[in-house]
Amino acid sequence: MHLCGIRLRAGMSGVGAVVVAVALAVAGGAAWWLRTRDGAVRSPGSEEGGQMQAVLRRLGVRPAEADLTVVQFSTAFCGPCRATRARLQHLQSTRPGLAYVHVDAESHLDEVRELDVRRTPTLFYLDRDGELVGRSSGAPRPEELTALVDAHTGARS
Repeated sequence: MHLCGIRLRAGMSGVGAVVVAVALAVAGGAAWWLRTRDGAVRSPGSEEGGQMQAVLRRLGVRPAEADLTVVQFSTAFCGPCRATRARLQHLQSTRPGLAYVHVDAESHLDEVRELDVRRTPTLFYLDRDGELVGRSSGAPRPEELTALVDAHTGARS
């Protein structure tokens, strides 16, 4: 017997096959949704503000010294963190208005909790006034990261 392209074995009910098909569809949809959000830069929420700036100041972040400051929280065992760090260091070498600050998440657990860092890499993008212009969790897409940096540092690709 066949149901929606799934061959039913003897003893397998039609309801069981439907449950399996629905579970696969839900898992596929969830995977797609997570993939589209991974590394995407999102606009700051209204709840992020003064407290965030105070926490970042404690970490030595000085956004007034650059057009755009990118703060990256990462861990030693995180592969995407290393790739993101290399990409940001390259951008910093070619865009004088960019400052890059690396924060070891494992050594700053209080700040990680206060800033609601749930995965690594997590990046905060701050303008010269210390205002949050974006935040991303997961490795940012190279073209999106470059576009964001260029938009805030005045560089042209």
